[in-house]
Amino acid sequence: METFWIITAAVLWGASTGLLIPRAAYRLSVTPEEPWRTACPAEHPLAGIGDGWLGRARCADGDTFGPRTPTIALVMTVVCAVLAAATGDRPELLVWLLLAPIAVLLAAVDFAVHRLPDALTLPLAAAALVLLGVAAVLPDASGSWTSALLGSLILGACYFVLFLLSKGFGFGDVKLALVLGAVLGWYGWAIVLIGTFAGYLLGALYGIGLMLAGRADRTSRIPFGPFLLAGTLAGVLLGSHAS
Repeated sequence: METFWIITAAVLWGASTGLLIPRAAYRLSVTPEEPWRTACPAEHPLAGIGDGWLGRARCADGDTFGPRTPTIALVMTVVCAVLAAATGDRPELLVWLLLAPIAVLLAAVDFAVHRLPDALTLPLAAAALVLLGVAAVLPDASGSWTSALLGSLILGACYFVLFLLSKGFGFGDVKLALVLGAVLGWYGWAIVLIGTFAGYLLGALYGIGLMLAGRADRTSRIPFGPFLLAGTLAGVLLGSHAS
């Protein structure tokens, strides 16, 4: 019965936060040279919660734009539900639920413009380490803050090397690796390897699918962020069950 209520609370959290993401995803989906958007495609001003940053993808005149709200809400609901089912009542569940909305927001922006904004990645990395540090001192925690810190630093360093060697690898992915390394590192080095491999595998399958559909070739760039995040989710689910 306790598990049921934990999952129910996580589903409500996922659904409610999912409704707040689309507007921010639209505003952040610009190239590095552009300022954050302040109007809808029809140039109507934005209005909403948090100075127009939070809420559904609608402008003051009712026009819709950006990512589909039901899709984002569904993704958030599913992510939070599976995290709750796998993690249970351990303190790190609160960490995963707090990080999840920003992770989904990052995925939405990367899909739209192949960009992972510093305004999200760097604070998210700091928040992950701070929150995991708090979780580590609470009863029933199943991970290690030390390995989370080392995972963040080492995976970030590895991704930086890949950035230097690969033209298809963005620096935003390097900064995202600081987050992914911390989350995966919480459960140990085996989960770091599995989660990282899963992300690359998903990205490769997506790229192959695009080429088979004639929508990309070997020189095309794809947004790796969403797949790295999905691989990390897989690693967290596995690490939760193994702990």
